[in-house]
Amino acid sequence: MAKVKTTFYCQSCGTQFAKWQGQCNACKAWNTIVEEVIQTPEKSDWKSPTSTAKKAVVPLRVKDIDVSQEPRLDTFDGELNRVLGGGIVPGSLTLLGGEPGIGKSTLLLQISLKLPYKTLYVSGEESQKQIKMRAERINPNNNNCYILTETKTQNIFRQIEALEPDVVIVDSIQTLHSDYIESSSGSISQIKECTTELIKFAKETATPVILIGHITKDGNIAGPKILEHMVDTVLQFEGDRNHIFRILRAHKNRFGSTNELGIYEMQGSGLREVTNPSEILISKKDEELSGNAIAATLEGMRPLMIEVQALVSTAVYGTPQRSATGFNAKRLNMLLAVLEKRAGFRLGAKDVFLNITGGITVDDPAIDLAVVASILSSNEDVALEKDFCFAAEVGLSGEIRPVQRVEQRILEAEKLGFSTIFVSKYNKISLKNTSIKIQLISKIEDLVGFIV
Repeated sequence: MAKVKTTFYCQSCGTQFAKWQGQCNACKAWNTIVEEVIQTPEKSDWKSPTSTAKKAVVPLRVKDIDVSQEPRLDTFDGELNRVLGGGIVPGSLTLLGGEPGIGKSTLLLQISLKLPYKTLYVSGEESQKQIKMRAERINPNNNNCYILTETKTQNIFRQIEALEPDVVIVDSIQTLHSDYIESSSGSISQIKECTTELIKFAKETATPVILIGHITKDGNIAGPKILEHMVDTVLQFEGDRNHIFRILRAHKNRFGSTNELGIYEMQGSGLREVTNPSEILISKKDEELSGNAIAATLEGMRPLMIEVQALVSTAVYGTPQRSATGFNAKRLNMLLAVLEKRAGFRLGAKDVFLNITGGITVDDPAIDLAVVASILSSNEDVALEKDFCFAAEVGLSGEIRPVQRVEQRILEAEKLGFSTIFVSKYNKISLKNTSIKIQLISKIEDLVGFIV
């Protein structure tokens, strides 16, 4: 009998060590190195000796590779197609992560029930009856989705050989285990081995595989960091469990951009695609309230109109508070310093609270002007016009700086019925015959004249 071999892994970054030590030399984390049993018997291939792959693996010159033979698979979900870059690439491995209960399983089950291809949904967390109950709410009339409740990879591949699905979905990678590794499910060695087997299967058969991954309390994908390096695409499903909207982002994508954004609304019948997110990010109100401003931002190729709310009040506890939700707190402090230095507003002794509505986080510098407008509106307790919007960056000297693709932002504001948009006068705008008024400003004092 072969001797059992063990090694030591860091549970935080996956670095391998010859012996135990208190601190990981790679990520500097303490008490994260554990001993794990590694492979003991001789390992076989993912398929049986008699099975054949759909496509022979032979070396080809770059000019001889025909990409037109394998077009992307349409997921019949516009938001997911946008984030993936146009659909699922054959032979790709996609990892989807998110908070517990956020809707990862619901999203992939809903996609598998929409696909006209033969889909195998492998679940190691729920029984077939539990999945059936959820499927009845989403789409009970699909005949192309097969459900398998299994955690051993050898049994899963045996069923794959018999069924020959076009798409494989695994929920989740942390529940799988292989006979070639003696450690428990969810350990670093098991996750690496199971992912390696799935990658080999996907590349040899040109079958796309989608994995669900658990996350840690810090919001990172659980398991070794190498897991994210091994897969082709890493998607993050975000949102607050107490709100109905969910956001799908791509943190890594070998076949497309990582700047795209998908928005869903959680309903009793599943996740509904939100094709016009600007309507849900702007609150509907009849009365005019101070401290509210609308910003024209971009997420990838998609223009969004978001609402920025600010509250400025006298600091009652001595030390002024600075709090920002969905916005960089350091950038907020910078904008407050610009207002005090360049525009003469005394905000040093006042509390300032800033919120981006809809529960999203925005990094676009084009919302600087909307943030400044909302702070001035709340400080003076004067409501802005409801049909005003803003798209410009604010510099340290108080100048209004131009932003990219400003014409696309203007057209989105015009489509949603805004009458005036404030932009930098240094932007080159060639739009003609537009119904929206384009207000050009060069410094922060020009904006103060429209508010105060």
